[in-house]
Amino acid sequence: MAGPGWGPPRLDGFILTERLGSGKYATVYKAYAKVGAGRWPCARPSYPGWCRPGRLREKDTREVVAIKCVAKKSLNKASVENLLTEIEILKGIRHPHIVQLKDFQWDSDNIYLIMEFCAGGDLSRFIRTRRILPEKVARVFMQQLASALQFLHERSISHLDLKPQNILLSSLEKPHLKLADFGFAQHMSPWDEKHVLRGSPLYMAPEMVCQRQYDARVDLWSVGVILYEALFGQPPFASRSFLELEEKIRSNRVIELPLRPLLSRDCRDLLQRLLERDPSRRISFQDFFAHPWVDLEHMPSRESLDRATTLVVQAVKKDQEGDAAAALSLYCKALDFFVPALHYETDAQRKEAIKAKVGQYVARAEELKAIVSSSNQALLRQGTSARDLLREMARDKPRLLAALEVASAAMAKEEAAGGEQDALDLYQHSLGELLLLLAAEPPGRRRELLHTEVQNLMARAEYLKEQVKMRESRWEADTLDKEGLSESVRSSCTLQ
Repeated sequence: MAGPGWGPPRLDGFILTERLGSGKYATVYKAYAKVGAGRWPCARPSYPGWCRPGRLREKDTREVVAIKCVAKKSLNKASVENLLTEIEILKGIRHPHIVQLKDFQWDSDNIYLIMEFCAGGDLSRFIRTRRILPEKVARVFMQQLASALQFLHERSISHLDLKPQNILLSSLEKPHLKLADFGFAQHMSPWDEKHVLRGSPLYMAPEMVCQRQYDARVDLWSVGVILYEALFGQPPFASRSFLELEEKIRSNRVIELPLRPLLSRDCRDLLQRLLERDPSRRISFQDFFAHPWVDLEHMPSRESLDRATTLVVQAVKKDQEGDAAAALSLYCKALDFFVPALHYETDAQRKEAIKAKVGQYVARAEELKAIVSSSNQALLRQGTSARDLLREMARDKPRLLAALEVASAAMAKEEAAGGEQDALDLYQHSLGELLLLLAAEPPGRRRELLHTEVQNLMARAEYLKEQVKMRESRWEADTLDKEGLSESVRSSCTLQ
């Protein structure tokens, strides 16, 4: 084994080169597999046992890997357990956004973890060199991180040390996140409580610091801190000393989000729900994965194009049957999958073919939108007398009258140019009240009128929601170029 300052250690079958990073117990090196030899028995999920030195198979080219060297003499009982847990977890995991453990071996001085090499460095450096990330880029990265965490959550695995330094990038040209460093990871459900401090203070959940008792939800807090840092350039508890940091973590003050840069409502909502000090009020894992800003359902994948195509076939059928509203809805839903399909596609010719089809479907959707909008306006006019009667019957119900006034304001916003999002927000606020009032309303004429009004408003809100999403999808599809996401990242995050 080489000592400090003596260069990397020697390992049979590999050429270790530059040092990529180091910690208390380990140093990570970039390495090349020697020509004619490779050692990836652990890469096969069916391999039943632990890898042993000397199991080789032929390789034609030198593969680049990262080798984590752990000095045996630096290990205490706890660090040995952490290392064994890391190996046990990683050897059974294959996920596109989790760094892959290819093999491991040992000699008299070190234990070597042979890992997938990520040429783009870590997320901390990526953020630091750009100061902040645009929301659009942060959202793509958050989808990838959420995908990895969902995979782990389904297997009751908690990472417990989530931070930008432990999130690697596959490359800078086409960056994909790779969750790494499972040294503190544990098999635990959201309800298993632990008492051992793990992780880094800046990203550590308050319940872990204050009570030394926590469960899997600490990972969600860490995700919130990472997202905050990506969007605002520093974590919410940035401090000049550990005492200042500890005071901020232990404080009961609500974390306020900076007003700049401007962020979408969904993004701010997710941040506030992740950075909830009380774990019982923090967003749940399922709600996090389903949150509209994360929107894992529409994450770019190989299935995106198939799902879009299936919806288009249904849309065309409804269109041919003369059901304009149903056809429009299906075309809008298809666009939600066509955009991630464009992100996922790497072949330039296939990407151009998809974009051409998307243009045709958008054009038809716009035609259907005009037809449906005209029909909806006619229905609204027809319902005016019933709506006026309902207002007259609501004079003794101030809460009902107020909710109906909000609905009227939504209709006015809808007719104004560019007021779709504001109208949708007002419709949703009004419906939240009206549904509660409808449930409590006794049988009678007023209940019948209220039920009809709620149905009409729900249809308007759903229609507007589809229009807002279609506009966003169309804009995003139009801005995609031949290099897809990688170009979006480069154009939004040019290196300084």
